[in-house]
Amino acid sequence: MFEIDIITLNQKDTLRQIQDVLGGKLIETSNEFNLIFDNEHVKGTIKYIPFDWGVNLLDFDIEFSKDVILKIEASEFNPIRFIYTHNGDFKHRFGINNEEKLVEQFHSLIFTNKKGGFNYVHFPKNKKLEVNIIQIVRKKFLQKRTTNVSLLNDRLYDVFVDTDHDNRFSHYGALNLRMSDYIKKLKKIKSKGMVRILKIESIVYDMLSLHIEQHNKFLRGVQLPVSLSKTELKGIRKLGDKIIKNPSFSYSLEQLSIESALSQAKLQDGFRFLYNRTVTEYVRHIRLEAAR
Repeated sequence: MFEIDIITLNQKDTLRQIQDVLGGKLIETSNEFNLIFDNEHVKGTIKYIPFDWGVNLLDFDIEFSKDVILKIEASEFNPIRFIYTHNGDFKHRFGINNEEKLVEQFHSLIFTNKKGGFNYVHFPKNKKLEVNIIQIVRKKFLQKRTTNVSLLNDRLYDVFVDTDHDNRFSHYGALNLRMSDYIKKLKKIKSKGMVRILKIESIVYDMLSLHIEQHNKFLRGVQLPVSLSKTELKGIRKLGDKIIKNPSFSYSLEQLSIESALSQAKLQDGFRFLYNRTVTEYVRHIRLEAAR
């Protein structure tokens, strides 16, 4: 097992401190930093992109040969972290706790710590990991003219305005398959230079809004559809992806029900939960998007 102490003034320091322990090559291109690994301990990439107003992206696409724990001190650089697990899983705990909490695939975590505290992020060995982390430095973000945190729910509002880092906060989110759509969009961006960074930044803000929307749903008591299991929702998600790839096919509710081995009622519940549309509305929407 590797335990890496992360004591930083900014997230770029995080890459260097990981590099000191695990090796790798750090490459900078157009304000995008990639720490690339291909050694006995780790293979893959950790990407870091800073944006304006204290927003940055830290993206893991990696596999470790041994368990890796990042011991992150909540120093002057102590952002709110919005994490989504597209592939694999990881565990998290605060330094005051001994019990780690699992963040499964397609689940999220929002957390920040008190100044001087420690965060432990535990990545397992021999698993393909795709973990997306959006970080918000509060003092800078609140200076953004269009930032109006008063519109947030009370709990997130208190977190955003805690610029002296007097409190710790964590929220372990439920299954969220919509978020993975944005991860796929990030990976498909082929542009270079400023255009690439602008496209990535746009998707990062879309993902941030989804994190906040999901937390709002949690406070309102919105749960997963009781008629559907997580496995069934993942199956419905695969149907949605299939429709995106081949929108011209003549889909029907009956045919999709047979293919998925789910009742038509369950299919409708699942599509409404994942896409806010019935099956027919979703197919029509995808066709219109393809035509556009």
